[in-house]
Amino acid sequence: MTAGYDFGPRPRLGYAGSLLERAADKRTDTAFLDSLERQHGTGAYVVSGEMIVLKRTAVGFDPLFALDEIHRLADVKERLFLGLFAQSGRFGFGIDPVITDRLQTNEAFHVTDLRSIAVQGLVDADHLAPIAEAKALLHWHARHRFCANCGHTTHVTDGGWRRDCPQCSAQHFPRTDPVVIMLAVAGERCLLGRQARFAQGMWSCLAGFVEPGETIEDAVRRETQEEAGIVCGQVRYFASQPWPFPSSLMIGCHAEAMSFQIAMDRNELEDARWFTRDEVAAMLRGRHPDGLTTPPPVAIAHHIIRNWVERGDAVLAD
Repeated sequence: MTAGYDFGPRPRLGYAGSLLERAADKRTDTAFLDSLERQHGTGAYVVSGEMIVLKRTAVGFDPLFALDEIHRLADVKERLFLGLFAQSGRFGFGIDPVITDRLQTNEAFHVTDLRSIAVQGLVDADHLAPIAEAKALLHWHARHRFCANCGHTTHVTDGGWRRDCPQCSAQHFPRTDPVVIMLAVAGERCLLGRQARFAQGMWSCLAGFVEPGETIEDAVRRETQEEAGIVCGQVRYFASQPWPFPSSLMIGCHAEAMSFQIAMDRNELEDARWFTRDEVAAMLRGRHPDGLTTPPPVAIAHHIIRNWVERGDAVLAD
């Protein structure tokens, strides 16, 4: 049942395990939020589209700004209440991309995308979840400035967690897109695929959006069959991961393969094939003879694959 592989301590899953107390009951309390802004210890993350602003320090980069630092830096387009950390406020501030372009030439700052921050370990891992929260929420605001019901301009309320329409009184709330990401397994083999946008030599789990009226299990089976022609039976949930690109929830699963002949959808995949457990173990260790790799530990795909290598058939056992 198990392969006996030892990869050492499990790495932390990216953008997960937030230490913030979201304090949703405080979002409507404008007096409380205003007082938080004046409180010592309150900080904010600065986001502009896909880019995150970091401060350069003597030992690396710091993504958390004091609010007066931000107000001296740029005009804030959006203020979001992310939650509380040790009773201090945490906010997400959205700024104009024009300001971001200017900051890129300032040696006091480093402006880069969140994916690079996570993969390169540019900041303490505890910051990744709240930055992801801010980025996803700001992305939603940028694309929902007008009412989907009547077309009127909407207003931000509830600390950034709702937009209200003054014309028709419709209320609009942020949305998260559920995505299944799965590893089909058959004994000592698993199915991995490649998309053209992947880094050279990298193979990963298959994935796809959950459709309306569909369960997680049905989505796993449908996507695996659509993309690779593989029929699956039993599906086991593994773990989930916020994925703020732009605003998804990755729902990780293992699936029991019931067929083995691959028939790829070339619009979705560049390639797909079966890998043995020994081969995938070599990929995880960076020792595959052909230089093949798996996604980095920041991605849930890495954890789904590693769990199967370590546990084998046990990932689908009762």
